[in-house]
Amino acid sequence: MDADVIVIGAGLAGLQAARRLQDNGLTVTVLEGSDAVGGRVRTDRVDGFLVDRGFQILNPAYPAVRDFIDVRALRLQHFGVGVMVRDGSGLSTLAHPLRHPRLLLETLRSGYVTPGEVFALARWLAPTLIRETASSRATGDATLADALDAAGVTGPLRRSILDTFLSGVLADAGGTTSANFVRLLLRAFAFGAPGLPAQGMQALPEQMAAQLTRPPLPELKVAAVRDTGGGVEVETDAGVLGGRMAVVAAGPVEAAELTGITAPAMNGLTTWWFSVQESPLAEKFLLLDATGTAGGPAGPVVHAAVVSEAAPSYAPAGRHLVEATTLLGPEGGDADEAAVRRDLERMYGTSVTGWELIARHEIPRTLPAQPPPLIDRRTQRVGDHVFVAGDHRDTASINGALVSGDRAAWAVAGLLRGRNEV
Repeated sequence: MDADVIVIGAGLAGLQAARRLQDNGLTVTVLEGSDAVGGRVRTDRVDGFLVDRGFQILNPAYPAVRDFIDVRALRLQHFGVGVMVRDGSGLSTLAHPLRHPRLLLETLRSGYVTPGEVFALARWLAPTLIRETASSRATGDATLADALDAAGVTGPLRRSILDTFLSGVLADAGGTTSANFVRLLLRAFAFGAPGLPAQGMQALPEQMAAQLTRPPLPELKVAAVRDTGGGVEVETDAGVLGGRMAVVAAGPVEAAELTGITAPAMNGLTTWWFSVQESPLAEKFLLLDATGTAGGPAGPVVHAAVVSEAAPSYAPAGRHLVEATTLLGPEGGDADEAAVRRDLERMYGTSVTGWELIARHEIPRTLPAQPPPLIDRRTQRVGDHVFVAGDHRDTASINGALVSGDRAAWAVAGLLRGRNEV
């Protein structure tokens, strides 16, 4: 037998499962089909730039990040907690009043903060802000769009800020995501200052993998997982491995193919990365477009940022890095480079002719869709000796991936020790 437990997939869920199983005194073999750990959390180096595969940020307020990750060692570089908005009147800033008190007056003067809508939004968020589980355990849920309508969040803050910002976070332009899930996300934004590790987002899974006594085995593709009755056999392109249990922590679609569970619908994004000589905006905030006729974006870009203003390590000396994010799929449609450049020129109010496109990441499987009702504890045991883990079994987030991997590991460890902890 090759190991007590075989973990398939060295993304966040698989690595956390492996760490927890190792902590329980079990031998673990981690198999990864690609050339490095990380799953959907990967970073490329291009001409001295760090470009993550898709615009991602790490929120230290996530409970699982606080519990399982050494955030200080990642040397997190923080974005501003808020957004900047381009509309017909120019640029406005809306910032967290406690984290950026100097911007309070500018936020109030932006035209997007009206007492009635702010009160409605606060009332809608209040239960989750007070107690984290208030949304995830609530029996009532609805789509985000319907929930905000019912709460009376229907003014400029909703049309020009919330809808656009959340469409980029959720990869969902239609407001079809679970309102309870969005409440949990907004709670994390309220209590945390998201940022980027000094060495890119891939530093997160690399930190986790470095704590394993058996390093993950890269470029080992899994074709099948068989429950033998007394254990498992995992068929790879290099032969068959045996174990007492298996945790399938591959991507949501791949996990479904290996285990027979139903694959979730996936939402997609495209991230465009530009090298520029001079920063077009010396601010650490995401930039939204509100020049459209309905108050939202006039083009395909849902948000942009001068990443190197918040995370200087992402660009070489003398250059800056700008990202732009567009939606994939029927709701957002696909965008071409000319349309993206037109948006960026309007949003930043400057020519982008000299901006060099250095990378474009089209990721149709960015996040599992999270429709209502929110189910944040999906079944993980799919066989006598096989479990499945990933953000599709919890919540579609870094937090959900970590929690799912940890939960699966505790259940497996309990079974191997004669306890039923499923």
